[in-house]
Amino acid sequence: MGKNILLITLDQFRGDTLGCVGHPLVKTPALDHLATNGTLLKRHYSQSSPCAPGRASLYTGMYQMNHRVLANGTPLDDSFDNVARMAARNGYAPALFGYTDQSVDPRVTLSPDDPRLMSYEGVLPGFELVLDLTQEFDPWVAMLAAHNVDTSVGFMKLLATENERPAELSISTFLTNEFLQWRESRAEPWFAHLSYFRPHPPYSAAGEFSTMYDPADVDRPIAPAETRHPLHEYLLTSATNAAPSDEAKLRRMRSQYYGMISEVDSQLGRIWDALKKSGEWENTLIVVASDHGEMLGDHGLREKVGYWEESHHIVGIVRDPVVTASHGKVVEQFTENVDILPTICDYIGAEIPTQCNGRSLYPLLSGDQTVDWRTHAAWEFDWSHVFIDSDNPQWQWSSGLTRCALAVIRTDTHGYVQFADGEYLCFDLQTDPTWRTPETDLSKVFELSRQMNAWRMQNNRHEFTGFLVANGGKGRWPTGVPWRAKK
Repeated sequence: MGKNILLITLDQFRGDTLGCVGHPLVKTPALDHLATNGTLLKRHYSQSSPCAPGRASLYTGMYQMNHRVLANGTPLDDSFDNVARMAARNGYAPALFGYTDQSVDPRVTLSPDDPRLMSYEGVLPGFELVLDLTQEFDPWVAMLAAHNVDTSVGFMKLLATENERPAELSISTFLTNEFLQWRESRAEPWFAHLSYFRPHPPYSAAGEFSTMYDPADVDRPIAPAETRHPLHEYLLTSATNAAPSDEAKLRRMRSQYYGMISEVDSQLGRIWDALKKSGEWENTLIVVASDHGEMLGDHGLREKVGYWEESHHIVGIVRDPVVTASHGKVVEQFTENVDILPTICDYIGAEIPTQCNGRSLYPLLSGDQTVDWRTHAAWEFDWSHVFIDSDNPQWQWSSGLTRCALAVIRTDTHGYVQFADGEYLCFDLQTDPTWRTPETDLSKVFELSRQMNAWRMQNNRHEFTGFLVANGGKGRWPTGVPWRAKK
């Protein structure tokens, strides 16, 4: 039997909203089952937000400081390798169900009228787009129309009213149906990427899942700190990012988010059942992650912004059917989305691209106690797009854009935030895990600043830095040397 690969992303899925990590309310039986029969990455992190930057790190194995996708619409350099191109080189025909939000490199376009320049929702090079849920979700909308749903209201309204229709008509059900139908006709091995939209806003769970959690029962969000950074103050004034101030609306938002999680979880359960019935459960690597998290009212915010853990701590589960010693294992070390591409390479015996900042998770899955693993998670956030999108010409060449950024390292005990303008924040997470209590011991702040500098220097782009042109080539060969790849 061949080795199948199933890469699943659940958009905007927080890592603390799983039953298997102890959430007191949310029910996720399918994900819990996968964790029991695979490996739970308990402290798994996205490398940036929103969607396009977070996904760029997942797909390329690179930190944002290297791939430089800063916003929804920042081009992804076409010279970069990615998970689909890697799989194609190794005998797969990578199939995409959903979207990847990777904007085209303008250097490969044909003219200003090139349709690829019309939307940031481009498809990652290397994927065959089997189900196109980019932009306005046309296939799903057509399915709803065939079921006599009034689709003249537009796709956003249709998403916002999923609670008014049975879950059988949800966008998550639709994607699952399409994948299951496609899979029945596949010859092994296959590689499928299922990019689910939910639990992404608008906050409306489908059908019976919209009433699964009583708003009166949901947990309260973390209140904003009394002393706040100017970025936090700005976000609290944003119509997109400020959480509802009304108690009832806030509780409804959280209850609907939880309902969306349980609804998409139910779709994963259908997939697990189908794989078991076909026998593919035992020859399919399953990786579940997200592009980023969700503030969900914490710190007075919603969506995915800033330096907070809620925006970057995400779901992470890996199941290799062969590595049975990893089944039921909980990994406590910090893991990151940049580790996913190297892990898939390891699974199929492919060379890990030289551009990757991440590492294969297999030493952790196999329980290697000698592995020298990272001691912190890292992520980045850039808000320069706010000014680029303003159409103000003074920003086009302004150095001020480069100051609209931050980087974070999160250790066992602290959260350290370095802003590009030279400012910093440091939080004592042992005393207060909510990122609201500053660290006042400057010696500890200095140590975290040292770690930040070391992290950035050690992870600069390094495709060629391990190779020397001498005597036919020495060291680690860079990815993509044609004549060498044929050996």
